[in-house]
Amino acid sequence: MDFVAGEILLIDKPLTWTSFQAVNKIRHHLKRKTGVKNIKVGHAGTLDPLATGLLIICTGKKTKEIDSLMGLDKTYSGTIRVGATTPSFDLETEIDQTFELNHLTEEMLVEAARKLTGEYDQMPPIFSAKRVDGKRAYDLARAGKDVILKPKKILVSEFLITGIALPDIHFKITCSKGTYIRSIANDFGLILKCGGHLTALRRTAIGNFQVAHAVTPEIFVDSLTENSD
Repeated sequence: MDFVAGEILLIDKPLTWTSFQAVNKIRHHLKRKTGVKNIKVGHAGTLDPLATGLLIICTGKKTKEIDSLMGLDKTYSGTIRVGATTPSFDLETEIDQTFELNHLTEEMLVEAARKLTGEYDQMPPIFSAKRVDGKRAYDLARAGKDVILKPKKILVSEFLITGIALPDIHFKITCSKGTYIRSIANDFGLILKCGGHLTALRRTAIGNFQVAHAVTPEIFVDSLTENSD
């Protein structure tokens, strides 16, 4: 592989890793492999630390394709836990409210998913990397400061309920760039009037790129060593 001329790498980001950590690890080892200190390495769409799955990393001249890759639709699988909410809409923060679930039916769950399918304005989570007056929203939220964000138009082309084991709802979602699955989990709970937050998320595809063809950062780094033997 010619990393300086440019390669598109499919990486399976581990749980708790930031996207930057994955890029940084790969950049560090590519510098050693190629001997090029300023080799270009970047990712085409971040994943939250609590999410796993497909991270596209571009090297060399392929970094020029990052913007077009970021515009591709994303597909996720995951779990929404109904009956409780958190300020971050996921497990980063503690539960702040709980609700009864006795009124829920399978038809209500499917209908809620249908209502969140299509094009609409989505409000990002205050615990997000959005910038507010030059600062990250999550830094302001963690400091207990008010965070005012603007909604963004998104497109959810598919929202399927793939399993029900209350309080957990398993799903598959295909959506446009910039969609927050955490916000979908929160909105799902609002529609059902029982609260909801994201407990698991895995990105399985970006456009036609599949996580099935991806490797972990450690396996990729090991392959560099093997190929240099």
